[in-house]
Amino acid sequence: MPIKKSPMINTSGAISSSYEKILRLHFQNLRQKRSDKSKPPFSITNEFILRFNQTKNPKEKEELLDLARKHILRCKRKLGLKTLGTGKHVNLPTAWTDVIYLAQCKGAIQDEALNMLYASVDHVSFDNGLLPALFFVAESVLYRLCCDAFLKTYLYSVEIKLSKICYLVFLRIFIYFLHGHLESFKQHLLRLQPYLYALSFSGESYYKYPNIFSNVQFVLKTMEIIYERELLSGSIFSPVENKKRHKNINSDMEHLQFNQEGYEIKHLLWHCVAAWTCVQNNSPQLNKVLEHVICHKAQLQKKCWLDSVLALLVLGEAAKFNMACLKTLMDLMRDFLLSITSVQKEEESCKVDDFSWAWNVVYLYTTILAEICLYAATSNLRKTVFVGFCECKSSQKDILPMDKPEQPELRETSILGLLNYFSSKMSDNCEEVTWIGYYGLVYNLVKMSWELRGDEEQDGLRNLIWQTLQKTKDYEKDERIHNAVNIAKAELNDPTDPFTSYSTKVSSNVGDEVFSKYIGWRIASTLSKLFFPSTDASRHPLKKTLIKQDQMKYLNKKQDSMKKRVLHFTVREHPSVSEFLMFPYPDFFTKRDEELARIIDYHWQKELKIRQKEEAICETEERKDKQLEGKNHFREIMKRRQEKLQKQTKPYELPPRTEVISLEKKMPPPRPPKIDSYMLGKFSSN
Repeated sequence: MPIKKSPMINTSGAISSSYEKILRLHFQNLRQKRSDKSKPPFSITNEFILRFNQTKNPKEKEELLDLARKHILRCKRKLGLKTLGTGKHVNLPTAWTDVIYLAQCKGAIQDEALNMLYASVDHVSFDNGLLPALFFVAESVLYRLCCDAFLKTYLYSVEIKLSKICYLVFLRIFIYFLHGHLESFKQHLLRLQPYLYALSFSGESYYKYPNIFSNVQFVLKTMEIIYERELLSGSIFSPVENKKRHKNINSDMEHLQFNQEGYEIKHLLWHCVAAWTCVQNNSPQLNKVLEHVICHKAQLQKKCWLDSVLALLVLGEAAKFNMACLKTLMDLMRDFLLSITSVQKEEESCKVDDFSWAWNVVYLYTTILAEICLYAATSNLRKTVFVGFCECKSSQKDILPMDKPEQPELRETSILGLLNYFSSKMSDNCEEVTWIGYYGLVYNLVKMSWELRGDEEQDGLRNLIWQTLQKTKDYEKDERIHNAVNIAKAELNDPTDPFTSYSTKVSSNVGDEVFSKYIGWRIASTLSKLFFPSTDASRHPLKKTLIKQDQMKYLNKKQDSMKKRVLHFTVREHPSVSEFLMFPYPDFFTKRDEELARIIDYHWQKELKIRQKEEAICETEERKDKQLEGKNHFREIMKRRQEKLQKQTKPYELPPRTEVISLEKKMPPPRPPKIDSYMLGKFSSN
């Protein structure tokens, strides 16, 4: 329907045209003021960043710092740091852009902005709409690393934080790649190529710092796989099996298939996701799934270590809730380390595989152990990760043996077990796996000690960590291991000594995250929905369809045979969606809520006892006051009675015996009774 505009009418009455023009100008000024109020009062620009970094005027610096802090608060609200990135007030693309700009400001603003970005990328859910902003963050962080950090002669804490953010960002991009969402982002991938090429030459700079170098190697390996599939072949993740390469495949894996052009995941990763799903759904098939995981342990030794890392990450998430999963995880790593050492000894044969990449798996395994030790659901799990399954207490008494045996034995792959193993094999010419694994353990122990500050319930664990670090500091003479302590302190921006500040209480902020707490759960949940799709379950925010219609027909044909298999993860076994425990990893918020409720209950009981004592004291005092009032009232009555009656006895009280006798003496004797004459005559007649 066409819209007709009514002609202009002079509603102001009979006024002059000049006055009418003045009114119109006034109305225009009012509209401009209203529109200006709707705009944000402050926005980050290049001029602001230059002024912030170059100003020397203290007053101007304070004003700019105040503006930056106000914008930090706005960004925290837009990021939804306290709500895991959910809520009407959350706007992640805008907030990520603002935080990237704020990270260019030097000093405390830069550190706080990077901490906020790291926490947000860690806990945010997988949403297909966040991919453009995620590529913007990836390009910005790579630019800072390649064009700024490489030019400096010394290592800065900013590089450590940027590498950690890089790891999380490209880990998310790889999960999107598995879902097939990178087809329309080839231009974004091409824009990253120059930075990745420059990043590939960073080995000489970061080789001494495995915490950074492992993140760099992960980024390069991830993008190598993505470029090979997306830019050259252009294929997506799809379930078509390659039967020629895998003839002896378990019947449980028949519905997970790959074509020749797609990316083929390892069976180890698939079974680890299945184990996590069993733990979440309390499935009785968990033990059988873990047996299949052990059967595919040889896949951990393949050169394509990216799937191995993902498998350990997902199995580590399951180990935070289940002891059997933790046992399987530690057995996998023990077999992996023993196989590496046995292969390295076989230098005679020419067919020995190259395990130069193995240190990446070992280092990331040390990080997974640290996260389980901090955020496991029960204290028994946390203790087992640190001490191990061995019942003997020798590992607790002698944390680091003073005498290095010639042929050390790897009993367990717990934190203390690996410390004993790596420390006994340390030398100037030791293997990369040895010193990098030792470096990762000490580096993560320092961060764990910092993370547990102020937590009274974890004092025992923190004291054990402190003792371990103290013995390592006194015993180990290798500079690379001492360097791990200094790098961890630099990352934490903590000038205090972790070996002496064990009693310091620190208020933890939401944005100051040391470990990634939620990315493992997010990845496990997303891969579980990808590998085990169900119609009744709630769909993940990844809105793009993952399987074509013809492939869905193939899966429907296999539906009857899938019911007879060992693994049952679909909603057919669980008709209600509420039975799926798809809640976030509870070790931060729910655990803190439980602790807060426990503290409130304790103080409430204590206050209740105090109130009962106070009420008892008040009752006794009131009783005493009433008795005192009764005595005073009785004294007043006695005084009045004495004044009126001149008697000192109490009312209704008999006088003493002496007074009665004196009164009887004073009284006259009684007279005999008079007898009538008539009565005397009558008696006489008788």
